[in-house]
Amino acid sequence: MFSSTKTSISTGNFSERKEWLIEQIAQADCVLIGAGAGLTTAAGIDYAGEDFRREFREWIDRYGITDLYSAGFYPFKTEEERWALWAKHIWFSRYRTGALPLYKRLLKLVDDKDYFVITTNVDGQFEMAGFDAERIFATQGDYCFFQPASGSPKELYYNKAWVERALPAIHDCRIPTELIPHTPNGKPVSMNLRCDDTFVEDSHWHRQAKRYNDFVYKASDKSLLLLEFGVGFNTPGIIRFPFEQMAAQLPDTTLVRFNRDFPQPSLQGIKNYVGITEDVTKII
Repeated sequence: MFSSTKTSISTGNFSERKEWLIEQIAQADCVLIGAGAGLTTAAGIDYAGEDFRREFREWIDRYGITDLYSAGFYPFKTEEERWALWAKHIWFSRYRTGALPLYKRLLKLVDDKDYFVITTNVDGQFEMAGFDAERIFATQGDYCFFQPASGSPKELYYNKAWVERALPAIHDCRIPTELIPHTPNGKPVSMNLRCDDTFVEDSHWHRQAKRYNDFVYKASDKSLLLLEFGVGFNTPGIIRFPFEQMAAQLPDTTLVRFNRDFPQPSLQGIKNYVGITEDVTKII
């Protein structure tokens, strides 16, 4: 199905590149998408860019935060301050934009294929864009969920209604004490974002993990196209390295890696590989 030549594409006509990609998708029996933070950045959400500086100016001036990732670990003195930041953070990252056009265009490319998505992103963009929720494995959590701060019980709680109440109540980078979120039983909550061993992997998480593994097993003897977007080396053991292993070990598998900074594979023996370093929005 695919050329057996390992290739790295870095220059050329964008329309030709898109036509080539559409052809590869059409020829594949199965398409496995792996997405990291670089895809959402390319789509338009920058956790340290102009939008961040505009929306979080008060926090930047008061606390000296430089980006949203590090802001999540800031040692606020009060819970009122901490949850004011999180209300704004969740809104900015999960609810502000809705589905971004890049994700919608990606869905159009694979919607009629046997596809699955594994992502370390926690912004819910795949689901918002219309990807089948049963075919998405978000390994690291989702901004839309609270969990028990202790990690037990293994339950998640949607937070959109809380965000809608808390946002207009923020004053001087604080929320009123009565708006500090809790579980239905009144216990402290935290974000359902993997940062330590309290991260909740609920029943849905485990179902999606099984569906991902089942998909890989099913595709192992078929023509499989691996589309990897913006995956670096923060957590390479989730997508980047497994994709390379599949490309090296499975008989009819091609890895197409969109990565501006780290396109080259670490693993030897990958027969069918294409690395694309240009702006993904010009191709998809």
